[in-house]
Amino acid sequence: MVNRLAHETSPYLLQHADNPVDWWPWSPEAFDEARRTNRPVLLSVGYSSCHWCHVMAHESFEDQPTADYLNENFVSVKVDREERPDVDAVYMEAVQAATGQGGWPMTVFLTPDAEPFYFGTYFPPAPRHGMPSFRQVLEGVRSAWTDRRDEVAEVAGKITRDLSQRQIDYGGTEAPGEEELSGALLGLTREYDPQRGGFGGAPKFPPSMALEFLLRHHARTGSEGALEMARDTCERMARGGIYDQLAGGFARYSVDRDWVVPHFEKMLYDNALLCRVYAHLWRSTGSELARRVAVETADFLVRELRTNEGGFASALDADSDDGTGKHVEGAFYVWTPEQLTEVLGAADAELAAQYFGVTEDGTFEEGQSVLQLPQSEGVFDAEKVASVKSRLLDARSQRPAPGRDDKVVAAWNGLAIAALAETGAYFDRPDLVEAAVSAADLLVRLHLDEHAKLARTSKDGQVGANAGVLEDYADVAEGFLALASVTGEGVWLEFAGFLLDHVLAGFVDESGALYDTASDAEQLIRRPQDPTDNAAPSGWTAAAGALLSYAAQTGAEPHRTAAERALGVVKALGPRVPRFIGWGLAVAEAYLDGPREVAVVGPSLGDESAKALHRTALLGTAPGAVVAFGVAGSDELPLLADRPLVDGGPAAYVCRNFTCDAPTTDPERLRTALTR
Repeated sequence: MVNRLAHETSPYLLQHADNPVDWWPWSPEAFDEARRTNRPVLLSVGYSSCHWCHVMAHESFEDQPTADYLNENFVSVKVDREERPDVDAVYMEAVQAATGQGGWPMTVFLTPDAEPFYFGTYFPPAPRHGMPSFRQVLEGVRSAWTDRRDEVAEVAGKITRDLSQRQIDYGGTEAPGEEELSGALLGLTREYDPQRGGFGGAPKFPPSMALEFLLRHHARTGSEGALEMARDTCERMARGGIYDQLAGGFARYSVDRDWVVPHFEKMLYDNALLCRVYAHLWRSTGSELARRVAVETADFLVRELRTNEGGFASALDADSDDGTGKHVEGAFYVWTPEQLTEVLGAADAELAAQYFGVTEDGTFEEGQSVLQLPQSEGVFDAEKVASVKSRLLDARSQRPAPGRDDKVVAAWNGLAIAALAETGAYFDRPDLVEAAVSAADLLVRLHLDEHAKLARTSKDGQVGANAGVLEDYADVAEGFLALASVTGEGVWLEFAGFLLDHVLAGFVDESGALYDTASDAEQLIRRPQDPTDNAAPSGWTAAAGALLSYAAQTGAEPHRTAAERALGVVKALGPRVPRFIGWGLAVAEAYLDGPREVAVVGPSLGDESAKALHRTALLGTAPGAVVAFGVAGSDELPLLADRPLVDGGPAAYVCRNFTCDAPTTDPERLRTALTR
């Protein structure tokens, strides 16, 4: 057996490098081998922190008889969905169309021409709950391939044709207006859970993109209902088990409607998006809870996910050693009353149990509880609580830690850069801004080639072979634009421009619609295209947002026109499925507001009055406002051109829709100009 995964940069592929299965990475050579040997392809897609991926690997891919059968009858291809979101998207669309549901691990059988003909997700080692065993599936597929090849070819051809003929309801090139955004708010209100916060039932995911829309809608219109949904959802999540009450950071989702029991993996994209949401909630309301959670989440990102190279790792696993050598989901995070007593002593353990909602029956499995902050009337001594938290955190740090996926994904690092830059600026934490700059430096140094084309991933300072997709270009540009506003350094605006020029050249079609892969990317059986949000903003609407901000900073008309045309899909989908196009709705709010352009000039960058105006500008709630900060007469940023000092002192200029207010030297007047 040849080990072809040993030199990959994906931690997920490396986890499978020692399997007895003769794995191939996704490559033309794998499909050439399938043609040469006349065998079907088993495509197995997952990611490193996926619980059921680990389970299936242990049950089936580490099993020698199963591996022998696979090696004899199939060409087995292993894909990390986080490295190849295009491959994942194309075949997930096929799985969902065929079975009505999807998920990971994803198991698809393909012809040597990469056409799918049989689908599934997790298959158990023995028949269970109406599911066939993995071995039964393999034997059935082999039998069909051997004895009914014409039928297989017909099915594969039909599925591929159906996929290629699917059309997105693009909705034209007109951006949404008041009517559509009001309709989207009404749609969210109907799906809102007023008792628990959030939208829909279990499992419940943090609705980060919808929350950004709600905050921006409130800022633009004064809608108290929008603010209430955002504020209450944020409070419920922050008090729930989905939030790590000891060390900060959010888990992937809650398995229940009440945010109590999480799926324990912690993802970079969730925490970057939520850090920014809570910072923006604080900006809108002054909420102390929002400030605390934003800062704790930012500190979690830097402490737990920062890599040696200065980027941010993708995830922490849900599973960890429970102390007996067995890997168990949540083992690192849960507590029993006995464990509290062991660490804290009887009196403080009783306080901790009451404060964190730890019960004898438990809120999780086997009498264990996930720490939360249950809504209660009790009054607690703040110093005592701080002492309890510190001691529990110290004790927890002695437990075997969850594994970390160290790969650096460009898009998710872009989201982290934006969150850390803004959080650092809002809360006077220059160390967080520096962490954002370091991650941005890594992306420029390692992920960008000499043509400013972007690589999707790197690991341990080694760049991966996979090209960036639309979300990479869009989210990294978003991060660079946030850095430009916070630091006043024009180089970040310049790099954002390089990336967005690639978006215009390679991802946009003549109708204004966007594709997830570049025109010169590897051709799959379908060119993926999805305007709806998933765990992170869709590349389509993230690109619209970055294009709009860049145009506001530079006056670049092609970028603004492209953003406007891309928002046509939000006009079509916003009132119908607002939960799934939240980022597009947030961008539409910025579009309707202008967005506003703020230039702050001073006699020097260190001038205290200039810095006060700059801070006021960054704290303005006008949706999508862009900020330029620099020395009068500087050409560092285009918005600074022709912006003189006023009476020799610092001044702020606010423009919107080609009209500018009189410059002001007063932070209060500037604050007023940047609110509704």
